[in-house]
Amino acid sequence: MLMKLRKKGAEADIYEFKWQNSKAILKIRKIKNYRNASLDLKIRKQRTIKESQILSQVKSFGIPTPLVYFVNLKKALIVMQEIPGKPVHDLPELKIVELSKEIGKLVGMLHKNGIMHGDLTTSNFIFFQNTVFVIDFGLSQNTIKPEDHAVDLRLIKEILNSAHAKIMESTWKNFLNGYKSIVGNANYVKITKLVSEIESRGRYAAVI
Repeated sequence: MLMKLRKKGAEADIYEFKWQNSKAILKIRKIKNYRNASLDLKIRKQRTIKESQILSQVKSFGIPTPLVYFVNLKKALIVMQEIPGKPVHDLPELKIVELSKEIGKLVGMLHKNGIMHGDLTTSNFIFFQNTVFVIDFGLSQNTIKPEDHAVDLRLIKEILNSAHAKIMESTWKNFLNGYKSIVGNANYVKITKLVSEIESRGRYAAVI
């Protein structure tokens, strides 16, 4: 089986390969030698189960995600569909601005259904055939806590600020408009207020 390494991550390595004649992605969670071996396997198994469950779960909310083809818990691996489009991160700036409202809606749908993504970067949204797909649910969790949803928003805001500084204001505004249209005004106010609180805590800590 020919495999090509696509990405080495802290938690997992991602490979491209063929699965039953289809292009696929193989995600293998890394063994952490500093952990007790049986505990390490337990953690990797649990995270593999969680990720494959959430990938299937969010599909039922109408969120475009890769299909899960195969899961092996002993090896802590998931085989999933490869989405052949481009990461939003790599698109022209005008296109990123345009798609940010749709991304806001997708994040709103996740939060409305009690899912925190946990790694909201513009590289984890893939644009393919006029559709935005959400990928990499490795750090996601089921939670309805507004604080957790605010952490998601805080991360994507930071990414927009650092990776897309020139278009930060317009993308963030569009993102929030999309997000608000799904979660409703009351939740939107609560969560964005918490984002501001997290930011002020960060600034305060930096001053100290």
